[in-house]
Amino acid sequence: MRALVAAAIGLAAAFALVLTVTAIGAPPGETSPRPLLTTVPGPKK
Repeated sequence: MRALVAAAIGLAAAFALVLTVTAIGAPPGETSPRPLLTTVPGPKK
């Protein structure tokens, strides 16, 4: 029973966090026009 209560409290906290972030919205700004490197660059040819 205690595990069920703990799970319900955790789920409610996560849901409240999602609602808070949704209500606040994304911060203002813009993304970088240059792409991020996701791999190690190879030798230049």
